[in-house]
Amino acid sequence: MRPLWDLPVGRRPSLWRRLTAPQLFVGSFTILIVSGTIGLKFLPGLYTGEPLNWLDALFTATSAVCVTGLSVVDPATHFTMRGQAFLLVLIQLGGLGMLTFTSLVIVALGGRLSLRQEALSAGSPMEVGQHQINPRLLLRDVVVFTLLFESVAALVLYFLWVPHLGWEGAAWPAIFHSISAFCNAGFSTFSDSLMSFHECPLTLGVLSVLIVAGGVGFLTLEELYLHYKARREQRNFRLSIHSRLVLVTTALLLVGGWVAYMSLEWNTALADIPTGHKLTNALFMSVTARTAGFNTIDHAKASDAGNFTTILLMSIGGSPGGTAGGLKTTTLSLLLILAWSRYRGCEVASVWSRSLRKETTDRAVGLFVIAFATVTVGILLLTVSESGYPHGGFLMRMFEAVSAFNTVGLSMGLTSHLSEPGRVIVIALMFLGRVGPLALATALAVTSKVGKFRYAYEEVVVG
Repeated sequence: MRPLWDLPVGRRPSLWRRLTAPQLFVGSFTILIVSGTIGLKFLPGLYTGEPLNWLDALFTATSAVCVTGLSVVDPATHFTMRGQAFLLVLIQLGGLGMLTFTSLVIVALGGRLSLRQEALSAGSPMEVGQHQINPRLLLRDVVVFTLLFESVAALVLYFLWVPHLGWEGAAWPAIFHSISAFCNAGFSTFSDSLMSFHECPLTLGVLSVLIVAGGVGFLTLEELYLHYKARREQRNFRLSIHSRLVLVTTALLLVGGWVAYMSLEWNTALADIPTGHKLTNALFMSVTARTAGFNTIDHAKASDAGNFTTILLMSIGGSPGGTAGGLKTTTLSLLLILAWSRYRGCEVASVWSRSLRKETTDRAVGLFVIAFATVTVGILLLTVSESGYPHGGFLMRMFEAVSAFNTVGLSMGLTSHLSEPGRVIVIALMFLGRVGPLALATALAVTSKVGKFRYAYEEVVVG
């Protein structure tokens, strides 16, 4: 194949056609963050007082687009309703993906998606198990699922909050929190997040359903919908290994986190909460720790063991194709399956009478290594940058770095006290955590010609 510089100018492909899918994905988030930063600086009527400076505007825009929820100011008091609405637009676009919205507009106008646009908008393989999922139908269902969950939840929250906030006062918080929860963003119009609702189990239940639905991934939701249709029509339909791993791992993490928080925080962070509500708050902590970012307790007052449990849950995160961040549930399950297969001496990893491709398990291992290295470097840099500031110890800085990279938004109170270098580090961690280390590495990689040979094998001692 002739290199680009050897082709006549008129025959060279445009820059748009030369960009790979990961480059477009990373570029779309970069453009959205830059646009959000400029909007936060120059749009009128966004603030109740002084506008944000450039660094804080960049921090806030990155946090909103990357659906993290960390903020150097209080969105409830620093922004007007117009400013909160602008944040909500950034959250919605960032949660579903800017390119997905572009593809949906094309479909709505009757245009045809190119193969590359279909791959970009789907974000997952189109063949799942034994089922072929039409990308155009998947995109349509993304909108349907999103509007359905957010609209119904907003309506339910509205009636739940009317007794507390009034008929007019409950409308905007209900809309804002339904979108923020489904996108796993963690932004709130209340200064204490959801701490004032720790004795409102229905509110916590509605938000938990939103968080889990947004975090399991649209591909799994699509399969569950197809499974439901097949059951109604009395047809056989087998869920793919992907969806099975997502659902089983999610359930185990929710129950495991619930038991852990009840055991570790019963007499600490949950001590002042009535016994019956301790159960619901512990469950909500387990739900929100995996990248949602809402809190009903003060994590600065939680035990070290409880906060470390939160760090572990934040690191795992949600599932592929959803609005949540983190390492992802499928990556964790693949690593455990691979380790168990190697322990039993099996050459091929398998689960539920199905073998897993070596390329898939290799990607899981590679993602874990890159994510672990990135977070480790982030913790080190944040520890160095904040060494001269008397705000918390190592655990607080580790908590902040893990929360930023995995786009969670929980904090032990360090965010508003970060130095300027610390804020830059957190911005970088949020961006890397949202676009994904592998996507960023692929987008920045220089393609090279692959030779038709390999070097000789040589053994390396392991263990």
